[in-house]
Amino acid sequence: MRGLRSAARAIVRMSSALMRTWRRSLQFRVVTTTVLLGIMVVSLLGSYLYNEIATGLQDDRIQTSEYEARALTTQAQDQWDSTTATTVQELNQAASDIMKSKLTPPGPEPSRYVVMLRGVKNNSPTQLNALESGGLGLSAVTRDIREKVAADPTHQQTMVSDVLIDGRQVPAVFVGTGVEVPGAGRYDLYYIYPMLQELRTMSLISTAFGLAGLVLTALVGAVAWVVTKQVVTPVRRAAEVSERLASGKLNERMPARGEDDLALLGTSFNAMADSLQSQIRQLEGLSRVQQRFVSDVSHELRTPLTTIRMAGDLLYDARADFGPVTGRSVELLHGELDRFESLLSDLLEISRFDAGAAALDTAPVDLRGTVAGVVAAAMPLAERRGSTIRVVAHGPVEAEVDERRVERILRNLVVNAIEHGDGKPVTVHLRAGDGAVAVLVEDHGVGLRPGEASMVFTRFWRADPARARTTGGTGLGLAIALEDARLHNGWLQAWGEKGQGSRFRLTLPQKAGESLTSSPLALSPGERT
Repeated sequence: MRGLRSAARAIVRMSSALMRTWRRSLQFRVVTTTVLLGIMVVSLLGSYLYNEIATGLQDDRIQTSEYEARALTTQAQDQWDSTTATTVQELNQAASDIMKSKLTPPGPEPSRYVVMLRGVKNNSPTQLNALESGGLGLSAVTRDIREKVAADPTHQQTMVSDVLIDGRQVPAVFVGTGVEVPGAGRYDLYYIYPMLQELRTMSLISTAFGLAGLVLTALVGAVAWVVTKQVVTPVRRAAEVSERLASGKLNERMPARGEDDLALLGTSFNAMADSLQSQIRQLEGLSRVQQRFVSDVSHELRTPLTTIRMAGDLLYDARADFGPVTGRSVELLHGELDRFESLLSDLLEISRFDAGAAALDTAPVDLRGTVAGVVAAAMPLAERRGSTIRVVAHGPVEAEVDERRVERILRNLVVNAIEHGDGKPVTVHLRAGDGAVAVLVEDHGVGLRPGEASMVFTRFWRADPARARTTGGTGLGLAIALEDARLHNGWLQAWGEKGQGSRFRLTLPQKAGESLTSSPLALSPGERT
């Protein structure tokens, strides 16, 4: 039993390895398919030829047997016509002499067997002994051939059936005819021609066909392997060069030799790579200019903004001394200065990400405390919007993170849920497991339309441009949150349905620098973790 289980496991492993090779290797698929089709074609063609040859040999054997049986019967009838025997004993002796001298072939392995039997419709009172040559036995003559001879005694009757020779069944040609014995009536002669030579011939042909089929299939497989190698090798080389290009090695190129289709593929691929390299370098240059511009503008605006802020604060503190219109204008100015200062800070943060200057300051943190702080800070906004915030924590949620950046991510998610929750409850889920921690913020508000889940992290993108920002958002909060998550080797993902609400899930590795494979919390309601 243990041996069977081991064999079964070995078969399963081998099958899995073959399936992996089948999925991954185009060359293996082409060669295997070609060999299988070759085996099928060779088998069909071999079977057809085998059957045609066997039919031809059998037809030839039947024709030869009929001709030989007719000649032997004529000789036997001539002997009977010239006999002077009259008594039963003399007639039996004559029949035996004719069987031995005329009908029995010489040699140890007879080419035919002959059986003489009294005719089915013979009513003569004189009865001769049944005779047979070669020791085949009288029972070898079947009822079918006897009935055919009795039904039409004027013509030879032929059929093919099996006979038992040396303990094995051998196909044989049966030819039935008859002679008139003087004074004893009609006696039937049955000639049995075993097709032993034909069997040996067909066995030789079968062996030759099998060997030829194996050699031909192997040659077809070898040809398919060589041909596919010539095609697959450049394709694999193109895939390798593509991977290196994708990794940032823009100077990689394919070798292109000759003038065939594969050379054209290499030339076209290299031209595409040159074009991509040129455009990427242009885009990199434009990106650097843009980043430098944003950074420079953000820094340059700091000084005048500080001056404007000081003046605005003075006006705001003295707004009670102004008239209603002027006082309201000062309040609006103060609010817009807050938004402008937040926007400037976000632009500076984005520029640091673009420049690759952002760094983590990690430490062990239980995210339950971080979430509690974020929820407490967002409670005034939630109360104004009529929302409640519920935190559901499944045990300790500890990880090595930069708490300042994680708090900024969670603040953006919670505020975003309150703003778009239409006054409905907001739930924050926390869980740790499988080397990761996850925080999921769920609301039941307007939700997201199809395709918007991948756009919410785009800079300055808004689902509804006409929707008012009650908290003075800059449009960069979720973009910065995504960069903060990526800085931790984490995921920040969104899901939503129109009118059903939305979910934002932050997943971070528990150990700094490690990679994620799964999240402890499901993003969508029907997803399994």
